[in-house]
Amino acid sequence: MMTAEAPNETTRAPVTRQSAVRAAVAFADSEGLDSLSMRKLARDLGIEAMSLYYHVAGKDDILDGMVEAVVAEMALPADGATWKTALREGAESARAVLGRHPWAISLMDSRTTRATLNHHNAVIACLRNAGFSFGLAAHAMSLLDSYVHGFALQEASLPLDESGDIGAATEEIMGRQSLMEQFPYLAEMAVAHILQPGYAYANEFRFGVGVILDGIEAALAKDAAAASTGQRLS
Repeated sequence: MMTAEAPNETTRAPVTRQSAVRAAVAFADSEGLDSLSMRKLARDLGIEAMSLYYHVAGKDDILDGMVEAVVAEMALPADGATWKTALREGAESARAVLGRHPWAISLMDSRTTRATLNHHNAVIACLRNAGFSFGLAAHAMSLLDSYVHGFALQEASLPLDESGDIGAATEEIMGRQSLMEQFPYLAEMAVAHILQPGYAYANEFRFGVGVILDGIEAALAKDAAAASTGQRLS
């Protein structure tokens, strides 16, 4: 019986910066960012650790590439979309991407890449074309980014099942009678809301984004009214 031969230097696909970054993202998805090292990455690529430096400048280069790869998965404002639609779709896309790559939540805020700058530039352009002042555009982006990143971090920490349901964990808490007697409002919310069919924690995200966008819309109207009298607020 013939057995498959292990890949060698002639059959293995050549290593590039792009393939190294893809491998690093896959490694972080499965093992976590803290476990990533150049040695482990080289092992996954099937090369010696020192050979990896022919393709990347070092670990910082890999981390920058990982941020670029994650940001590239996030939706940019669509041509012709209203600012409200663009921000909503962007927020939902960013949350989904960070759900796939939760290790990126903190990494994105600590590294600046061309992909990040391009994404910010596109959002600013969308808001400016909709009549936002630079000040209000900055407020809107900061508010929405903080909410998206915070929600994604919380979502990654909660004991959710694959569908986003927190029911199993809630039922476990409900089973502790002494706790439910101490926290009657929590018990009532669990029964009346969280444990009802169709509930998913993800629904809280959509509600929050809606509240934020309505608030930004109100601020835009107020800012425009103030600008007409020479007293722009933002």
